Order: sequence, then structure tokens, then C-alpha cells
Amino acid sequence: MNKKAVPAKVIWYIPPIPRFRRLFRNDAHAKNLTWHATERIKDGMLRHPADAPQWKTIDILYPEFGTESRNLRLGLATDGMNPHSNQSTSYSTWPVILVNYNLPPHLCMKRKFVMLTMLISGPKQPGNDIDVFLAPLIEDLKLLWEEGVECFDGYRNETFKLRATLLWTINDFPAYGNLSRYSVKGYKACPICGNDTCSERLKHGKKIYFMGHRRFLPQAHQFRKQKKNFNGQPEHEKVLQPLTGVQILESVSDLHVEFGKGKRISQLMVHGKKKSIFFDLPYWKDLYVRHNLDVMHIEKNVCESLIDTLLNIPGKTKDGEKTRLDMAEMGIRESLKPITESRRRTFLPPACYVLSRSEKRQFCSTLLEIKVPMGYSSNVRNLVQMKDLRLINLKSHDCHTLMQQLLPVAIRGLLPKQVRTVIVRLCYFFNAICSKVIDPIKIDELQEEVVVTLCLLEKYFPPAFFDVMVHLIVHLLREIKLCDLVWLRWMYPMERYMKILKGYVQNRSRPDGCIIECYVAEEAVEFCSEYLESTPTIGIPKSLESRQNVRMGFKVTPVEYKMLCEAHFYVLQNTPEVDCYRLEHLSYIRALQSSKARGEKWLQAEHRRYGYRYGARSL
Repeated sequence: MNKKAVPAKVIWYIPPIPRFRRLFRNDAHAKNLTWHATERIKDGMLRHPADAPQWKTIDILYPEFGTESRNLRLGLATDGMNPHSNQSTSYSTWPVILVNYNLPPHLCMKRKFVMLTMLISGPKQPGNDIDVFLAPLIEDLKLLWEEGVECFDGYRNETFKLRATLLWTINDFPAYGNLSRYSVKGYKACPICGNDTCSERLKHGKKIYFMGHRRFLPQAHQFRKQKKNFNGQPEHEKVLQPLTGVQILESVSDLHVEFGKGKRISQLMVHGKKKSIFFDLPYWKDLYVRHNLDVMHIEKNVCESLIDTLLNIPGKTKDGEKTRLDMAEMGIRESLKPITESRRRTFLPPACYVLSRSEKRQFCSTLLEIKVPMGYSSNVRNLVQMKDLRLINLKSHDCHTLMQQLLPVAIRGLLPKQVRTVIVRLCYFFNAICSKVIDPIKIDELQEEVVVTLCLLEKYFPPAFFDVMVHLIVHLLREIKLCDLVWLRWMYPMERYMKILKGYVQNRSRPDGCIIECYVAEEAVEFCSEYLESTPTIGIPKSLESRQNVRMGFKVTPVEYKMLCEAHFYVLQNTPEVDCYRLEHLSYIRALQSSKARGEKWLQAEHRRYGYRYGARSL
């Protein structure tokens, strides 16, 4: 054919190795890249991924790699985005981003050090064939691990062999399935529990629910023997240990997969739909956690389910006639069984987890009138709709602030005490795991508390409430204990960075090309600006210390001395604490001039003159 064929899919690949070399050429960046070994606080607390077992395991199993502090530890993040910023347009572009964990915590997620390495073009998402597009990046990571590359250190003024390792991936739950090649749908949707996942299908609701959290309790716990408060059966099972990377590799090593649409796996699926391309990295099977559960999306989904159920939003609540029939079928909470009053009307008895209309009004009014510091969250007033008594347009950060601080305040005095307590316990859990410093000793205590919290939720909330996102809460502390803090492994920085990438689009017909062109131009300008003095750095905000002496937001106007004395005297006259001294001074002036006839006007003028004199001394 003479006509040039149109490719089915296009990727834009920006090799990371030259950019790693450029980082080390700068003496300031080269010094920061060894911060984890030279300046990190080592007091047993979790502050940085270097404090966690996963980092230390690589150093122990591969001592040649661990002895060189300049070797890089990376994280890979990816997710789909719509470059047109238009919800009515179905277009999905997937950027693949590398995060450098050698840096101090306050620099790890900054725009300057977050590297866009690949852009998988739209309009359709890569789906399960994403491994085909990741192949060039995996080849470079294998090269950095097995052979290394020559690199010049500008801080130490020497050449060394640079190597790198990929610690984990950062992604939402659907992307988790695409990267790990595990099916995150159906009865075995939990990738940690695997085939041991406890799930059932609701007969009337036609949904799969995940409830058996009593398995995580100690064997002698009282909840294990209770029946009517849970699923109608006692709990005797134990929790199995998650499969290791070696076991997963053995289970999927014989699977034969053909990429493309309509292709199927030739063998029976054991722990995945195919062997992930990340297992081509020699060290991948030795990692405790290979793919992170994203706390941002888990928190958002749990918050939305909780609020929709409390406010009983039609179409979104987890409660309803079918839910009540399912509970009656399970033999639990029979007092909530629907009552048929006529052919077309069914009465649902009030449940303890649903707010009454007056309580809804009080809940929404509290959020409507609440005031928070500037920059803490979006305008909460815009989220509250008093007409329908509901919350609208909740973004991820809005759900974060609700679960962290606002929700316990809004439900104060509402709901039965036991239901209110369990919701506050859940909010406390999310607040605790999002801390920037965590004591490893307290992680086991938090794990015991969150298991009890989930069991209490099972006790009061309907089975339909417990989707896979609620179940994943029980596994979050395991990843914190093995990997490190949540705020260095969630999607908030990646989502903000994707917003920047969307701003690069100028030509709507070629959005991917616009993003790559602007990104490469910005990186070139930033590299050149490092050699120019007094040039602001792109992607690193100024510290508060550097802005302390800068007056911003107002104009300084010189004031005359007389006006300054007038202002000072006015403040003194209207300060309640000074009233006793002001009256005493007026009495003193009257006593001095008692022999002369002086009016009130003269008395006030004399009082003002003394005020100017002594006020000037204090100024």
C-alpha cells in the first residue's frame, strides 16, 4: 500500500536514564539524593520509605546494591485522565510517572522531581494490554538494575555506577488490576486475601458483599460467637497469610496469554489473568508489597457510601426494600423487614443508620455554617444543598476533609450513640494513618481497633454497605507497616500533576502531542535555568522562611506623627482593660484644677494631651 497506515495505538516514551544523569550533575540535587543515608532521623519512627522493611529487604538481599547510597529507589504511578477536561468526551490518556524516593519527604512528590516517562495515547484506555506499552520502560529498569550506567556526581566530583530499583506501583483499584494482572472484580476481588476472600451474593440486591471481618479477630473474641448481630452464623475461620511474590510467580508462570481484544487465557486462572511484566525485574518477586492500595480512592468511596446511606439519597443509598429483604433472608435484624400496606405501597421501618428529616436538616446546617482556615478545603457551603438535604459535587479532597475532621462534628448529637461512636472510630482511623510520623509499635494497636470498627459496622449497617472498598480498609495498615507512610504512596500528588499536564493541551485534535511538546520544552528550560543565578525553580515552591520578610497583599503608606497619636489614643479609649485608668486620670485632672472654673470640654482636651504625650513614649 502506498498510503501510510494509521497506527492502532501510539505511545510517547521519554527515557529516564538521561534525566537521572542530569540530576546528579547538579551538586544540590546530588546531595539531596543521598539524604536518606546521611541526614535521615533514625529513631525507629516511620518518616520515610527508608525506615520500612521493604527498603531494608532490598539492602539485605542485594548488599552490592544497598551499600551504594546513590542508587535510586523508585515508584511508578499511572492512571487514566481526560485531557479535554470535559466529562462528556470519552477520551482516556494514560501518563506513566516515576517518583524518586531517595529525596527528603518534602521533595519526593514535588513537580520538579516527578518524571513523566511515558504517555499512552487515547482515545481508549490500554486496559489489560498495558504490559505491551510498558515494555520499553521495563527494559531500562532492567538495565539500571543488572548493569547500571556511568554517572557523574556533581557533589562529590566523581564518576560512579548508577543503579536503580522499582519499589512499588501507585494506582487506583481498577489500574491495580491492570498492572498486577489480578481480577479485581467478582467474588475474589480482594488481591490480598485472594482465594480466601469471604464474599457472597445478595439474593434480592444482586450485589456481592464482603463482610467476614470477624476472621481477623482473636479466637477468643466475643464477636465470633454472635449470630444475629452479624450474618446469622458463628465465625471459626482464621485469616491466611497473603501469598508471597515467589508463590504468585509460580502460580502464573505457566499461563499463556495472547494480547489484544477478544483473546483469552488458555489455562485456568489461579492468582491472576496472566504473568505481569513487572516480574521480568529480577527483584520483583522478593518485595512484600508490589502494588499499593490507594487510600485516596478508598477514603472517597467509603465517605460517599457512608453519607449517602446516612442521608438516604435515592439511587445511592445502600439501604432500601431489597436490602431489607436480604437481611430478612439472612435472619438478621428482622425488625427492619418491609411491611406491605397495600399493593403499591411498602413501609420501611426506620433504621438506626438513617437520619430523620430533622436530623438531616441539622446535619446539613452544621456543614453549611462551619468555617475553616483558608486553604484547608474547598468552600463547604457549595457542597451543601439545603433544598434536598444532601451533599453534591464531592471531590476526593472534600471527602478527605469530611472523614478527617468535619463528619464527627456534623453528626454530634445525631444518631444513636453506638452508631455515632462507630462512625467516629472510622474517622479516627483515617486520621491516624494519614499522619506524617507513625510509631511502628502503635500499628498493631490500630489494626486491632480497625478490625473491631469494621465488625461494629457489620453489626449496625446493612450488608450492601460492605463493598470491596470497605473491605480493603482492613489491609491498609499491613502496607503501612511494610512500606511506609500513606502520604508518600497515594494518588493526590499524581492527580495534581495530571491537572498540570491537562493545562498543556492547546490543540484539542492533538492533545497527546501538546502534552509531550510542552513537557519536553519545560524540562529543557528548567535544566538551563539551573546554570543561571537568581532564577526561580519550576516545580519547587518557595519555603515559608524565604517569604517571611516579604510583604504581600497590601500597600504600605507612610503615616504622619499626629495621625499615629490619634490612632493610638483611639485604641486606648476603646479598650475595656484601660477604662479604670482612664477614669482615674480624669479624676486626677479635676483635682488639680479644682480651684479654677474649667468646663468638660477643657477637661477632655487636657486628657487627650496627656494621652498623646505618654502614647508617643510607648510608640
